[in-house]
Amino acid sequence: MKILKFGGTSLKDASVIRQVARIVTDRQPDIALVVSAFAGITDRLIRAARQAAQGNTAYTQEEKAIEEHHLAMIRELFPSDRQSSVISQVLLTLNDLHDILHGIFLLRELSPRVLDFVMSFGERLSAYILSEFLNENGTKARYLDARRCVKTNENFGRARVLYEQTNAAIRDCFADQTDVAVITGFIASTLNGETTTLGRSGSDFTASIFAAALRAEEIEIWTDVDGVMTADPQMVPSAFTVPFLSYEEAMELSHFGAQVVHPATMQPALEAHIPIRIKNTFRPEAAGTVIGRQKVKWPYAIKSLTAVREVALISVIGSGMIGETGIAGRIFSTLAREEINIILISQASSEHSVCFAVAPHCAQKARQALQKELRLELLEKRVNRIQVEPQLSIIAVVGENMRRTPGIAGKVFMALGEKKINIVAIAQGSSELNISLVLAADDLPSALNAIHRTFFERENV
Repeated sequence: MKILKFGGTSLKDASVIRQVARIVTDRQPDIALVVSAFAGITDRLIRAARQAAQGNTAYTQEEKAIEEHHLAMIRELFPSDRQSSVISQVLLTLNDLHDILHGIFLLRELSPRVLDFVMSFGERLSAYILSEFLNENGTKARYLDARRCVKTNENFGRARVLYEQTNAAIRDCFADQTDVAVITGFIASTLNGETTTLGRSGSDFTASIFAAALRAEEIEIWTDVDGVMTADPQMVPSAFTVPFLSYEEAMELSHFGAQVVHPATMQPALEAHIPIRIKNTFRPEAAGTVIGRQKVKWPYAIKSLTAVREVALISVIGSGMIGETGIAGRIFSTLAREEINIILISQASSEHSVCFAVAPHCAQKARQALQKELRLELLEKRVNRIQVEPQLSIIAVVGENMRRTPGIAGKVFMALGEKKINIVAIAQGSSELNISLVLAADDLPSALNAIHRTFFERENV
């Protein structure tokens, strides 16, 4: 069996949905689909819920736009004599949405539990409409609400999967499968049946969960690009598709901003040794990129470049930190309590300073929390200052061939030196899989092109 996942860009309008149906027809039997909400719908649902909680009647306009979007899709996809039955079912679901939004408006309250329930409507509607369209076009399909199978804890907004119960429920749902299951991505439920969501890249995660439980042959992630590129083609026109990535390379690229597969998604597939193939819905003939374990010869020293376009660098600096036990632990514990994600860490070998990159909107919050935590050290001048440098970017140079290959860092620094690009901070993991550089955001396009030319255009290392 193969699990095919289609995201919002693969479901953005009727013509693309017809293309999805052709892809499904070419790959059946013995497949299952996982789908996201139609493009833009999840954002509208969140916006409507928040407006309702604020007492803003504009939520009704968002609600109306959501309804019109789905009804217009049905009218385009189905012949007139089939539209009424599909529309009636969709309207029943939308009535439930109306009731919950009205309740939020009356109570002026939006808990994470309620927001998860509101967000679930996107996938429930898209999966139902797609399953009916497939049936209409000769593919026997069934709608499968993932809340029946995927069981989680009660951490609403980013629930943790209970794999023992989930795997048993999934195998139960597929025990006598003959039709193509069209599964709602992103959503799950607690053991008590309350709706939860799986967080970032939740639909990809759903595909991986089902694939691992069913011991699938492969996961296909269908999107709007030919696969993973050697760099962002919008900034590096000479970038080209990478045919193969290891799980570890894909995780590194994903962490540093590449639109690959989220690390949480890869974990079930990695443990079950299931390859993940990135495919282009609009160019299904393209080979795409395979993420897996097998070793594939690659002529270059690095695999890909990726970037986090906007970061702020926070530095904690002080001569009193040298030899002081526990300062770093307190810094990172403080940020963890504030739920601030750290993208990159670099520390001087003298222990005189430690710096880390965070999302720009977290910078001042992080600084204030650290000033409070280290107030005695600041008063006693053991910590001289906590500074924030905005308008920075990170470039990550990733590749398994970098391991035990001398001169990689030197070539990176030389490429940037030739362009007179200053490096603000550097980090490299002990795995030698990744060199990360912090530099001015204005220098990012020039830096990416310089490094790309050095490794992919000047020579085969």
